[in-house]
Amino acid sequence: MTPAPVRRIAMRSSRVEVTRRPDGTTVLCSPEVLGTYPDRLTARFVDWVGRTPDRVFMAERDAGGGWRTLTYAVAYERFRAIGEALLERGLSSDRPVAILSDNDLEHALLALAAMHVGVPYFPISSAYSLVSSDHAKLRYVFGLLTPGLVFAADGEKFANAIRAVVPADAEVVTSKSAVPGRATTAFAALEDSPPTGAVDRAFGAVGPDTIAKFLLTSGSTGNPKAVIQTQRMLCANQQMIAQALPYLHAVPPVIVDWLPWNHTFGSNHNFGLTIWNGGSLYIDDGKPVPGAFEKSVRNLREIAPTVYFNVPRGFEELVPYLRRERALREKFFSRVGMLFYAGAGLSQPVWDAMDELAVQSCGERILWVTGLGATETGPSATFTTRDGVRSGMIGLPVPGVEVKLAPEGDKLELRVRGPSVTPGYWRQSELTRAAYDEEGFYRMGDAARFVDAGDPEQGLFFDGRVAEDFKLSSGTWVSVGPLRAKVIAAGAPHVQDVVVAGLNRDSLGVLVFPNVDACRGLCSDLPAQTPMSEVLRHEAVQARFQGLFDGLARESTGSSTRIARAIVLDAPPSIDASEVTDKGSINQRAVLKSRAALVEELYAEPPSPRVIVAKRK
Repeated sequence: MTPAPVRRIAMRSSRVEVTRRPDGTTVLCSPEVLGTYPDRLTARFVDWVGRTPDRVFMAERDAGGGWRTLTYAVAYERFRAIGEALLERGLSSDRPVAILSDNDLEHALLALAAMHVGVPYFPISSAYSLVSSDHAKLRYVFGLLTPGLVFAADGEKFANAIRAVVPADAEVVTSKSAVPGRATTAFAALEDSPPTGAVDRAFGAVGPDTIAKFLLTSGSTGNPKAVIQTQRMLCANQQMIAQALPYLHAVPPVIVDWLPWNHTFGSNHNFGLTIWNGGSLYIDDGKPVPGAFEKSVRNLREIAPTVYFNVPRGFEELVPYLRRERALREKFFSRVGMLFYAGAGLSQPVWDAMDELAVQSCGERILWVTGLGATETGPSATFTTRDGVRSGMIGLPVPGVEVKLAPEGDKLELRVRGPSVTPGYWRQSELTRAAYDEEGFYRMGDAARFVDAGDPEQGLFFDGRVAEDFKLSSGTWVSVGPLRAKVIAAGAPHVQDVVVAGLNRDSLGVLVFPNVDACRGLCSDLPAQTPMSEVLRHEAVQARFQGLFDGLARESTGSSTRIARAIVLDAPPSIDASEVTDKGSINQRAVLKSRAALVEELYAEPPSPRVIVAKRK
């Protein structure tokens, strides 16, 4: 059957220039020249204040459930006053602003004020303060970045972390309740002094090399790296996005978004493109996790986005609601021009379901867009920009970026060079030197290959992480990324993520993080609050996972793809053990290290009762 048409939006054509070198290296770039861009991000904000002063810039739910909004004009007035306060305190790159709490209007105003007057800031995952039991990561970050001012929305909520980590000479600011036993400045006090000429002079002194912020990213060791984000990076990358995805500029984006601002997807990308394109961002107080996604649905019942950003788990959670609620479905698809996912591969059943629901609602499919990027690359380095994309595709380089595919073992490592790439890591010179190759390309650590080597304009396909791949005892290489994606897709919706083991072993094994709600759905005879360990012992759940791995074993083509054993975990990934980021990405190496005893159990003879042994027949 002929598929339904895709809703027409302004998009760039897929073109690429390819240079192949004798050593097997390939360099890709867009033939489109990168346009001019300002030296500082808030210059775009000032422009929109003049053009659309009364447009909603940002909104969040208030205590009564209504929307608390900021227009462009009001936000500008308020963050200029806050900028005056930051200048009065003598803050700088050596004494930046730290933000401990999640997305809210005060967080946004403080971030804009800091960038406007040239004071770096760094947002930190709230999990470092509220989930971590020892605050070790937070302590490390404060030692590395030495903040002079620390903001947390709720002083009582963040009191333990502040008392444990924040030095006495750092000012603490809160918007709700003081920190018990600690001198605390009310956020409103930052706006008490009217802005003077000092704010305008500081804004004028901000240039492309001025540090806008630091974003934290954890490596395999678990210690965060402070990635320098310059004004050039932010502005160049937004211009790249605007040229690659012109729809976002043609139609000022209306975004309903939960993605955290301590991460490059939510911060540089979504927060940034709102400013760049004069859009409106509605802060989603939900998350795609059990017990929290209903808040996201409530927001989508009221606000129809023009573009919808999420991680694959978010789309998985959304599909059942769209199926059940016709009004929600029609609202959601009424004006959305683009569905954008990143962070992991999207399973085909979820992809197909969203297409089907769109056609039911409006007679059209909605264009799926994804790509590849990193905190170090602005983030956007590649995008898919046409219909026919499938999970795993990452598209072609955005204008202004060079992508190198460099031979690394039996894979091609993707490396990036351009004005949107970070100059390095703050106060971590050894890590900075190791991050770039001899030509100045940032080493992504991700592998890629052409979708069709004979037709480069089909784009690139994600080929896993170079560092995650390993050899079995037979010397056979295992490509972890594609194998993980296959298990997650086949196990949907009951498999949340998997970690692949087998280094120097005779066979492959996996540790499975289950989707808790989906597994409970297999056990209608159990009470809703049944412990997860008991749910996993239920006959229906065991049968589901046994059937999954038996089926995968039958489809396997050899030892590098045949999963011999599996354990389904009843304990979620731990942030203290660096197993997971706040966005939900799994650190394979950290899980294998922290759960070494479980890996040994996977391979023990005879197998323990909780080990699933895959059968081919």
